[in-house]
Amino acid sequence: MAKWVEVSEQEQNQARVSLNWQHFYEMTKPKVVMLLLLTALVGMCLATPGLVPVNILIAGLTGIGLLASSAAVINHVVDHKIDSKMARTYNRPVAKGHVGVGSALWFALILGSLGFSCLALWVNWLTAWLTLASLVGYAGIYTLFLKRATPQNIVIGGLAGAAPPLLGWTAVTGEIHSHALLLVLIVFTWTPPHFWALAIHRKKEYAKADIPMLPVTHGDAFTKTWILGYTVLLMLVGFLPYLTAMSYLIYLIGSTALNAGFVWYAWQLKFNDKPGWAMKTFRFSIVHLMVLFVVLLVDHYIPVTL
Repeated sequence: MAKWVEVSEQEQNQARVSLNWQHFYEMTKPKVVMLLLLTALVGMCLATPGLVPVNILIAGLTGIGLLASSAAVINHVVDHKIDSKMARTYNRPVAKGHVGVGSALWFALILGSLGFSCLALWVNWLTAWLTLASLVGYAGIYTLFLKRATPQNIVIGGLAGAAPPLLGWTAVTGEIHSHALLLVLIVFTWTPPHFWALAIHRKKEYAKADIPMLPVTHGDAFTKTWILGYTVLLMLVGFLPYLTAMSYLIYLIGSTALNAGFVWYAWQLKFNDKPGWAMKTFRFSIVHLMVLFVVLLVDHYIPVTL
């Protein structure tokens, strides 16, 4: 009997440790970070005509990923009271009380320190400082201030989330290039319609949490108009890599199809909305960005011209 109790306690402790690590892992928002790393990887590849040096590839993505994860953890801490009021986020580790605020902040500090050190020691100082600035922009300026201050929060704060392609570029070259800024512009233009579609779907929750998202302050119809406008703008911005000779025919065809698809989703949302369409638009936007950057990558290594 005593042996059985001992084994049972060991199993409970192992389950508790496992669950604890799952909570810490969840706080890093791994799916979001993976999407950011994809855009950073494409920035790296487009910065050089050949292959990215393995040491820069590994150290760069590791450092950027760690700092992005640190920003995500800080977001969990800062927003834990808001998260507890929203169905989408009430189960998050800090909001639910599974991880204390102090423990989460220490975790963020460790991740951030490791990420910055990785970039500073094995990549370059420019990338290290730019990545840290992105963390401050997202976790500090956007999450602490803009998110609660203005319905244009995601427009202004979106610059931090649009930085990874630039970070990937500077990791390889050590300098800021206009083509890298063009990649930033694409993500920056994509961000508002992406988040506003989710905000329409979660409007009541944002209102309950007293977050001035655009649908809460100006209504769904106004927000849908802005979503459509930004998707049209994104389509126009999407032509720039081809027009500036940064990319070739595969990108032109792929990006035109993807951006036209996003415009169609936004058009349907504005003029033929159906239950759940805002969420479908949000999900398509994620696929859109992923595939768009994969197309950029393919186009870079298989340059097809007329």
